[in-house]
This record gives sequence, C-alpha cells and structure tokens, in this order.
Amino acid sequence: MRTVSIRPKVHIGQVVRNAVIFDFKNWQGKPLNTDSLLQTVSRLFALLHERQIEYLLVGGVALLQYIEGRNTEDIDLIMALPSLDRLPEIQIASQDIDFVRGRFGELHIDVLLTRNPLFEKVRKQYAAIQHFVERDIPCASVEGLLLLKLYALPSLYRQGNFARVGIYENDIATLMYAYQPQVEPLLQELSNHLSETDLSAVRDILVEIQERIERFGKGLNKRD
Repeated sequence: MRTVSIRPKVHIGQVVRNAVIFDFKNWQGKPLNTDSLLQTVSRLFALLHERQIEYLLVGGVALLQYIEGRNTEDIDLIMALPSLDRLPEIQIASQDIDFVRGRFGELHIDVLLTRNPLFEKVRKQYAAIQHFVERDIPCASVEGLLLLKLYALPSLYRQGNFARVGIYENDIATLMYAYQPQVEPLLQELSNHLSETDLSAVRDILVEIQERIERFGKGLNKRD
C-alpha cells in the first residue's frame, strides 16, 4: 500500500463535530456535548490501531482527502465481520448481509462488510495511507470511492432516494472533474458485481456526468 499526501490534513473530529453542530435536528431534546466528539474519534482510530484491525476509511470523510466536500456525521469503514466482533465498544443498531450500522459513544459508525466482494476488492486494491490530524489512516483512493458510489446508485434509484442520488452523483462528478480517472477499468470491475441492467444504467449516468463536465468546461472558456 503506497503512502500519498494529496491535500492538507483533514481533522476528522472537527468534520464530524461541525456536521453535528450545523444539523439543527440534533438540537431537539437534550443539549449536545459536541466537544467530546473530538476525543471519541481519536479513541476509535486508536483502538483500531491498537487491536491491529484491518479496515479502510471510505465515505464522506475519505472524500475530503481529495475534494472539498460536505459535512458528514458518520464514520464509514470497510471491515470484516470478525474484526467488528473485536470492537465490542461499537453498539450495533442494525445489520444486513452487507452493512452494519452502529454507535461508538455518540459517534455514528457505518461498516461495509468485506463479505461483499466489491467492498473487499476496494479494501485490498483501491487504498492508500492518508495523513489525517488524528493519525495516518488507510483510506480509499479516488477510484475506490468512485467504485463504491457507482455501485450504490442503482439501488438508490430503486429506493427512490432522490436526495442521496443527488449527493452521490455530485460526488462522482466532482471526483471525475478533478482527477479525470479512466472510466472503462471502473466499469469493467463493476461488471463483476452488477447486473447487466444496472451496469447499463451506470454507463448512462456516467455519460450524463461527462456531458455536465464538458458543459462546465465550455463555460470556463467563454469570453465576453
């Protein structure tokens, strides 16, 4: 796994804390102690290191290593289920075949389980060590994040989750604009994990995103 440094260090605790503060839903009911989130985040990654647990940081926090992103209250990790069993401090709220949602103190944790072959592939082959304020952390690469977001889109469309579709498509467009990754290798990888119908839908989405990028480029080149 190569070590790279793409952007200034992200302070994960501050990212989560700011997201909680600016989400007004969180101010309903009991007062928030957002300062403790800084210590909670540091403690989580310290435990992962101390117990030598293999994991990969993905989701909104990982995205911030590459582009300016939105606030996120969640920590998203790819991890094997037996590794999760070694973290009894995480209280599991829900679980299905591919995902676990839980809490580590006041921190929301989403775990993508490695028994999903794509998640395991991303963890092993689309990763790099990134430098965060808390510590150096294994983090998904640009291509790894694109694979995960493209893989999720067909399901989000079927769920009718318009808001989340918009967020994911914007993340994909921003990564593609900033890094211009090779798309065909990503589609080839996704062909091993998506149905032909879903893969065709992903191709159509990528065409639309590329058209948006081209329109944006033309707008930059216009002269009055």
